[in-house]
Order: sequence, then C-alpha cells, then structure tokens
Amino acid sequence: MIVRPATLADLPALLALAHSAGAGLTTLPADARRLRSRLQWAEQTFAGQASRADADYLFVLQSAQGEVVGICALAGAVGLREPWYNYRVGLFVAASKNLGINQQLPTLFLGNDMTGHSELCSLFLHADHRQGLNGRLLSKARFLFLAEFRELFGDKVIAEMRGYSDEQGVSPFWEGLGRHFFKMDFADADYLTGLGNKTFIAELMPKFPLPTCLLPEPARAVIGRVHPNTEPALGMLKAEGFAFKDYIDIFDGGPLIECATGDIRAVRDSQVLQLSIGTPGEQAQPYLVHNRQFADCRISVAAARVAAGTLIVSRDSARALGLPAGASVRAVSLAVPARQMSAA
Repeated sequence: MIVRPATLADLPALLALAHSAGAGLTTLPADARRLRSRLQWAEQTFAGQASRADADYLFVLQSAQGEVVGICALAGAVGLREPWYNYRVGLFVAASKNLGINQQLPTLFLGNDMTGHSELCSLFLHADHRQGLNGRLLSKARFLFLAEFRELFGDKVIAEMRGYSDEQGVSPFWEGLGRHFFKMDFADADYLTGLGNKTFIAELMPKFPLPTCLLPEPARAVIGRVHPNTEPALGMLKAEGFAFKDYIDIFDGGPLIECATGDIRAVRDSQVLQLSIGTPGEQAQPYLVHNRQFADCRISVAAARVAAGTLIVSRDSARALGLPAGASVRAVSLAVPARQMSAA
C-alpha cells in the first residue's frame, strides 16, 4: 500500500469510493463535477500554485494492484477565506448575592477561534481494506508530510470528529438545537457545508450564548461525544497527542480535537535517515516511510530497523517507494510508546 497525491486520473476510483461511503462524508461527494473540481484544486496545490488559505493536500491510498481504496487530506488553513464556525463549551455564571444564588452554567459560545489552523480531514478507507496497518498508514501518513514541509502549515492542527447519531442517522444535538433555526434535516445542512456554502450558518445561527440547560437532555448527553464508528480514529489521534479542549461541531456536537504541530508524536519523533536495502531482521518494527518528495510524494509502511543513521528495509519495500539504496527518507515508528497509549 502506498499513500500518494490524488490526481484527476483518480476520478473514477473516487466516485466508486464515494458511492461506498454513502451520504455521511460530505467532502467525498458522489458527484463527478464536484470531485473533478476538488481533484483539479489538489493538483494545483501539489504544483505549488495554492496559498495556505486555499491549499488542499488530498491523498489517496493505492494497493499493490493499483486500486485506490482510501483517501485523506490536509487543509493548509481553515477560515481564511470563509468563516469557520465552532461552539466553545464554556461557563456562564448567574449569581445574586441578595438571594444567595451562584450558578455556573455550561454554555455554548459561537466563534471562529480555529481560524488559521491546519486541519486533518476527508479520511475514508473502503470497508474491504480496514485491516492490518492500512488505517494507520492512511491516517498518519499526513503527519510525515507535515513534518517534512512544516512551513506550509499552521502552528496547530485540528480535526473535527463525527458526532454521535443513532442507527437511523438522527443526531440528538441537531434535533435539540440546529433544527429550530435551520428548518432542515441534518444531512441537508451538512451537505450545504460540504459544498462550501457556509454563509447560511452566519445568517441563521443565533449569535448569543446558549446555556446547555435549555437543550433537551438527549442533546446535552452527546455534546463532545463521537459516533461509535469514529472511536478508533479518535483513539489513534489521542495517542499522537491530540486532545479535546471544549470545542465542538455546531451541527452534530462532535468534538474538535487539537494539537500543537510540533507536539504531534509522529512529527516530533520522525527522523531523516539514509535508506539501506537489506534484511531488517528479527528486531524490525513497522515504520512509516516518506520519500521526502512534494509533488511526487510516496509514503508507505515497511518492516524496518534503524542503525547508525540508516533505515534498513527489504528490497520490496524500497521498490514500493521507488527509492534506491542511499536515498534520504523521513521515517517514524508506528509503535506508540506505552505512556502515550495510556494517556490516550
């Protein structure tokens, strides 16, 4: 498996992926025109023709047989062209000295605090390939690219996690809050934001603070809670250093998690090494390996061993990366230290 930049030639494969994803992934629409437009923009981004405000680093996961089975993306910055909204869960204090009342009320504050940060987005892996190291490769490959080209990204990376919804796709948070102001189903509002149409949020969303005690209990119960299918991805990112700091999605109440770019484990611990072709031996561990290229970026997982500034991999692994012995690579172990796993 190889992670590489997406191109227009991937359009048929991404359309097939979009149909398998269903309606839940608005950034991978089953719409040839919209997908073509995004792929064209991704090609411009990898050609160095996009500013950080517009950069869309879209990657695909390609099997050894040449089949595209997943996508992931990095946004250079959010909110620099259009407002990017979140709720911050804070406190509103209602107090009266005369009555002896002092209440601290959890309250939702609408804001644009994430403006300028880079974003992990558009992660999807076909159900038939969700085994082995494929998921970790697809998700974490972006960190090696980010580590190699730090100047293209912000000082903080964020990720909006899918919020809780029931088996019928109903979001209690949306039903308890958003529906009152938008008068549409959650899927329709989510679809509009996926189109890039966020103006309606500013026009319809109330600007005043909303004490959560005014929401129905089912809506309060899912604030900051992820969809069950998203829990593995959340755990993976927490192990890399991401944390929930009281920001949530305005539609489904899902958590926004964040980490300073330099504190992401895979960014911080990655090393620039010289590639050596040989037998990694019994001490080999799975490593993420990046060929340090921009437009011709290739990232893969290889059983490898680090020794004296070299990364020893098999000939097959070197061939998958398209690299000869002696090439410079960036690599990081996929094994997360136990202390970080326990913290997650």
